[in-house]
Amino acid sequence: MAEESVATIADAMPAEVASTVSIDDVTKYEAKIDSFGRSYSTGRRKDAVARVWVKPGGGQVVVNGKPIENYFARPSLQMIVRQPLVATDRQDSIDVWCTVKGGGLSGQAGAVRHGLSRALTCQDPDLRGKLKSGGFLTRDSRTVERKKYGKPKARRSFQFSKR
Repeated sequence: MAEESVATIADAMPAEVASTVSIDDVTKYEAKIDSFGRSYSTGRRKDAVARVWVKPGGGQVVVNGKPIENYFARPSLQMIVRQPLVATDRQDSIDVWCTVKGGGLSGQAGAVRHGLSRALTCQDPDLRGKLKSGGFLTRDSRTVERKKYGKPKARRSFQFSKR
C-alpha cells in the first residue's frame, strides 16, 4: 500500500523532484499495542483531559468506571463520543475504557472523542485516513477567554448610564 501511494505522489511531482523521493521519506505509522492487546492515547478539549484505552471486544464503552449511558446522560454527548467508532465501522468490535478529568460534560465528551480517535490510529494505522478526513484527529484548541480587570466578564462591560 505504501509503495502505491509513493508511486502516485511521484507521478504528481515534477521529474527532478520525483527522482529524489523514496519510500523511506514517506511517514509510516506503526501499531502501538501493549502486552494486553490495548492501545492508549490522550485526548484534550477545553479544560478536559481524557486518557483512553482501546482493545478488541464487544463494543462496550466505559467512562470513569461507568457505562457511557450513565456518565453522559444526553444522547448528543453519547453520539459525539461514538463518532470515531461509527466512522470506522468498529462500534461492535472495540471495547473502550477511559478516564476523564476537568472541564464540563461537553468538553469531556470532546476530549474522549479526540483520545478515542488517536487510540484507534495507534491500534490500526490504516484508519488514519478516515479519521483525519472526518476531522477527529484535530485537537479543537478553542478555550475560554480569561476575565479582564475592570470588566465583569471577559468582554462584557458594565451598563452605561448617561444620567
